[in-house]
Order: sequence, then structure tokens, then C-alpha cells
Amino acid sequence: MTLATTDVIRPEAGFAGRFLLGFRKVPGSVIVAITVLALVAIVTVFARGLLPYDFDQMDLRARLAPPMPLEGSTLAHPLGTDKLGRDVLSRLLIATQTSILLSLLGTIIGAVIGTFLGFVAAHFGRWVDEGISTLVDFQAAMPWFIIALAVLAFMGNSMVVFLFLLGMYGWERYARITRGLVLAAREEGYARAVHALGGRSWTIYLRHVLPNILSPLIVQLTISFPETILFETSLSFLGLGIRPPMTSLGQMLGDGRDYLVSAWWLAVIPGIMIFLTTLSMSIFGDWLRTRFDPSLQD
Repeated sequence: MTLATTDVIRPEAGFAGRFLLGFRKVPGSVIVAITVLALVAIVTVFARGLLPYDFDQMDLRARLAPPMPLEGSTLAHPLGTDKLGRDVLSRLLIATQTSILLSLLGTIIGAVIGTFLGFVAAHFGRWVDEGISTLVDFQAAMPWFIIALAVLAFMGNSMVVFLFLLGMYGWERYARITRGLVLAAREEGYARAVHALGGRSWTIYLRHVLPNILSPLIVQLTISFPETILFETSLSFLGLGIRPPMTSLGQMLGDGRDYLVSAWWLAVIPGIMIFLTTLSMSIFGDWLRTRFDPSLQD
């Protein structure tokens, strides 16, 4: 019996061969999503160095210039200009950086809060567990977007309040996952062995249990991240998030809604950026979930 050379990774191929084999198993949609996310990450980190103009630099003589290749467009502004003559490409880079950083920070805050409360509930049990579980159910039942609108309208546009609302969005999911995983991990042999050797509870949790339950938490983070982006952009779109002179994708989208007929690119371009980013993150998160969740594997 003979095997085709393409079906076998020779031992001498080493890490490169195993990497190529694993890469071939990744669906095309996931590869595209990872590529988009890599570009977004580059923009997020190096946005200031990529700016062709200052994002707030005005040129009223070039206001509402269309993007290429429409008639009247110029190489000086490949994505056009807005109502004040500001370069849309420059503003898009800064807006992407702002929205991604805020959403990432909010997602991490929610993950830390939820994971900590999940550990607390699993460790103490009884009335502490019941109290946190009730709080989780209460949070899940709350229309958080409506509450965020009310809080921002009442307390004003504060970055601290805005980050707090982003951080409190979705923390209950991490608490539920962490509680269940910690309760299951406590019954595993490694946790019992470390405890029998005199290890302290929180040392066991941090050094042994947390690394073993980290994969599903990371998967949940990738799933929650696009929802946080949409939450942030929705608030900014309504004028309750990022405000001038700073900009975000939602704020750009909100500014462009009054020009959908005369200058559609002001809303369409940031809208496309939001769509591609959230879709790519959702595809990547779903793929990670199928890789790390045994119940979803064939």
C-alpha cells in the first residue's frame, strides 16, 4: 500500500511541516477573518504613524470630496473628505484605534470582574454563591443598553463612566463559565493532590485551576469582543460616547447619517469598517469555540 506524499508530513519536516498541515485545516473564511483582524491590529497599534494628515486638520476648499475612483476624487484624499474638509482616511484610522482600544479595555474589565466573581462563588458556596448567581441572573435580565443611555444622560459624558458601562457589559457570562469550570476542576485529581500537599486555596486557583480553564475564557472573550464594539459604536453613534474633537467609528457613522444622499461615504466607510471587524472577530471566535469545545468536535 502506498501513500501520496501530500498525505504525510515527514518527520524531518519538523515544526514547519506540522504548521503547514495545521494551516491547511483552517477554513478559508477563518483565514480571511484572521487577515482582517491582523490589519485592524496593525492600525490600532500604529495608527498615529500611518496618518497622511492630522485627523482634525480642516481644509474647507476640499470639503465633501468623493473617494476614489468617483468623479472629482483626488489622490490627496483617497477616501474623500467630510463636511469640514477633514481627510476621511486619517479620521478612519484614529476612529478604528479609539473604538478597538475602548472595546478591548471594556471587554477585559468585564472578563476580570466576571472571572473573579465566578471564583468567589465557587470557593465560598452557600449564600455567597446564591447571591452572586442572583446578581448574574439580574444582570442577564437587564436591558443594559437602555440603562447605559439613562446613566450617560443623567451623569453626562464622562470617560470613566463610559468605560464602566463598557466593562459591566457581559461580565455575567464569564462568571457563569468560571463558576462551573472551577467547581468541576476542584474535583479533579491535580487540585486534590495540591491541596493534600498543603497548597492554599487561592494558590491552587491561580497557579493550577486558572491555567486549565483559561481556554474557554479566551474563547468567550473573542465572542464578547464584537458585541462590545457594537455597544460602544452604538453609544457613540447616538452622541453619548466619544465626542469631538476625538472620533470613533460610531461617532463617524453618526456624523455621516445626515449626508447619506449627498456624501454617502461619510457613513458607509466607517459602517463597512465596523461590519468587517465584528464579522471577522465573530468568525474567529466561533472557530476557536469549535476547536476548544469537545462537545462541538466531530
